[in-house]
Amino acid sequence: MHRLLSLVILFAFSVSASNAADLDHLQSAKAHGYHLINSEIVERPYHIYVQLPDGYEESDKTYPVIYLLDGGTTYPMLTAYFLLLGIDEPMPEAIIVGISYGGASFEEGNYRSTDYTAPSPEREYWGGAEKYQSFLGTELLPLIEKTYRADKSRRILFGQSLAGQFVLYSAMTNPDLFWGRIASNPALHRNLDYFLELDVAKPSGDPLVFIGAASGDAEQFQIPRDEWLKRWEREDLPWTFEVETLEGERHASAAPLVFRAGLRWLFPATEEIEN
Repeated sequence: MHRLLSLVILFAFSVSASNAADLDHLQSAKAHGYHLINSEIVERPYHIYVQLPDGYEESDKTYPVIYLLDGGTTYPMLTAYFLLLGIDEPMPEAIIVGISYGGASFEEGNYRSTDYTAPSPEREYWGGAEKYQSFLGTELLPLIEKTYRADKSRRILFGQSLAGQFVLYSAMTNPDLFWGRIASNPALHRNLDYFLELDVAKPSGDPLVFIGAASGDAEQFQIPRDEWLKRWEREDLPWTFEVETLEGERHASAAPLVFRAGLRWLFPATEEIEN
């Protein structure tokens, strides 16, 4: 019996080890670079995964960089999706950077509810967006642009839900930090007044902001988002701005489609970038 149990455990371990090793062969989701940043500004670690375009090593070109918030989820999903999109439609060659917490909960180090949010009277742990944006501008972006051939004039930021809130916060407070921003179902349900009252920084360039809104998003997200959008019916836009409704999608399911729609809008909106 003991021998049989040992053989079962050994078999299970070998299958597990084999499955883990097979991850190295997932060409669309693997990372060509990994960096652990122990942020002095936020005082927490971040796991940074970098995927390079095909032919990067043989080229001397610079590339747009797509920064993915919630990288623990969005990096494996959207790097694979980006590869497939390039088969059927024009997509720019790009470096993709996933910013991951390394876990799904506060206990595992995931502080998205702090990092991605402006202050809220309903949540004392919200309100870390200012520090997080400083981390991006002072620690992460310089690292990527020093290590890789990144085009500083073509930085793109993508975020879903609370990360979409951060995309809007960034556009309003430091519009020139990114050239393009894609916000998927931005969640402003606990701090809408902050965003309605926030003075908008004037960009020196012409940043682009794309918002994807799922038709089936929950009312708790739809209503504040639409209230925020109404603000721009009364004011001059500080950015080139586009809003697209995705029919039949819900809060989370829309994310990859918003990513696609946002990229298709961003790049034709300016000069063509060679593939």
